[in-house]
Amino acid sequence: MKSLLGTFATLLLINSAFAQDLFVAKDLTAEKQFTVNIEGPMVDKKGNLYVVNYQKDGTIGLVKPNGETSLFVELPAGSTANAIQFDSKGVMFLADFSGHNVLKVDPKTKKVTVHCHNDSFNQPNDIAINRKNQLFASDPNWKESKGQIWRIDTDGKATLLEKDMGTTNGIELSPDDRTLYVNESVQRKVWKYNVDFVGNIYNKQLFTQFVDGGMDGMKCDAEGNLYISRWGTGKVVVFSPEGKQLREIPLKGKNVSNIIFGGKSGKTAFVTLQDRGCLETFQVDVPGKRFMKK
Repeated sequence: MKSLLGTFATLLLINSAFAQDLFVAKDLTAEKQFTVNIEGPMVDKKGNLYVVNYQKDGTIGLVKPNGETSLFVELPAGSTANAIQFDSKGVMFLADFSGHNVLKVDPKTKKVTVHCHNDSFNQPNDIAINRKNQLFASDPNWKESKGQIWRIDTDGKATLLEKDMGTTNGIELSPDDRTLYVNESVQRKVWKYNVDFVGNIYNKQLFTQFVDGGMDGMKCDAEGNLYISRWGTGKVVVFSPEGKQLREIPLKGKNVSNIIFGGKSGKTAFVTLQDRGCLETFQVDVPGKRFMKK
């Protein structure tokens, strides 16, 4: 009996220690390795972490688990990436806000080509991708505090899904690809849409809104909880799929630009901080949606 009690006590201590480590931010990289436009963290199928604007704008950095960072690729002159996504074949896509494009990068040759350009683009900001490899792009006009949403099909054709919005910024799909979340930074609102099987959106509803601070990137975990980067507040805020706030996660930096899940189990969050020019990381209890069991 004493042996069983001792084992149980040990397990409680281990679980308690693990729980204390959850949602506690620490530095992954040194400060100022990235520019003030650090954004778009994304993990590929092999677990490699990529982040935009390493050392200077117009670059993509590769970050190792120990925080060591190196140059992955330099973009053509005039292009600056703001977000990264990978399709099912491992091809990298970039929201190029200064070149008004969505770029494509061959992972083997690192050749950069234009996947989509449209004269009606403002400045593609963030991108989400579904199982069909369709991209959904936020497209803000910061000067006029307006924005729009695009769908970009695998052939590079762009379809305008919504116009006359506020400053569209963070964009994310639910784990089942049936709900699209889009936030408006200046207006401090997060909207959700239903998504049909073609990739069109409908039934726009207000998901949540804030009274202060800004918003940037958003990502879902495997249970559909939405992690929202609260730019200027130094927090990541987590909401359930029903719109209930579950927690606030404090960070060291204030200007939180985006978040992604990675690590072996998908329970490591990587967050980009623009005021610090670095990445912070913390552990979560539910893996990111890309780590869902098939």
